[in-house]
Amino acid sequence: MFIRVQMNMLKIGCCGFPVARQKYFNTFKVVEIQQTFYQPPKLSTAQKWREESPPDFEYTLKSWQLITHEPCSPTYRKLKTKIPQSKAKNYGSFKPTDEVYEAWEKTKEIADTLHAGVIVFQCPASFEPTIENKRNLSKLFSSIKRDKYLFAWEPRGKWNDREVKAICRELNLVHCVDPFKSKSTYGKIRYYRLHGIRGYWYKYTQEDLGVLKESVGKKTNTYVMFNNVSMFNDAQAFKELIS
Repeated sequence: MFIRVQMNMLKIGCCGFPVARQKYFNTFKVVEIQQTFYQPPKLSTAQKWREESPPDFEYTLKSWQLITHEPCSPTYRKLKTKIPQSKAKNYGSFKPTDEVYEAWEKTKEIADTLHAGVIVFQCPASFEPTIENKRNLSKLFSSIKRDKYLFAWEPRGKWNDREVKAICRELNLVHCVDPFKSKSTYGKIRYYRLHGIRGYWYKYTQEDLGVLKESVGKKTNTYVMFNNVSMFNDAQAFKELIS
């Protein structure tokens, strides 16, 4: 059974499990798996997560960094897979190489096991709107088999709204944003990732959450995923505010 992305809904959760999984399952209905970005877990681990969670619980996940980030990224420090120096240039930046396609297949394999609905492709700020990068985006997303998945693309850096909207429309992507920093320009749903107004160590105030509530609105298909030091408490406070 796969969890379908429902329309006319608001889902609130965290990027990762900040507390024990059972406590999390009792509090929220969705989580974004982060481990898949650094080093995908074993299929048996993903299957265990799926079996432990309630039937209506939804997983989303970040794509493996080998797709989006190049080996010079500091995030590769958490990578267990060894990258041959001779092939380092083949990784990241959505390059249509065998190595990136293999990383996609691994990401999809975990998504299939978790019965996920959304896969997030978060880019480093160094991934700028160059002709080559746009070409890579187009070729990769046009060639991989997405099946039932919604792809949420989180560009950072110097991309402007017009460029992002055009690419999302062409490639059928959801523009993933932090709503305190930019507005979503395109997508069947909205996918918010809240990184902290002044960085990861930021704790959202009740005033902040009130602003977020206004941003979400009443008629919306939105994921609100907290990714800051107090993500569990902040997500819980926002859930209570919405209720």
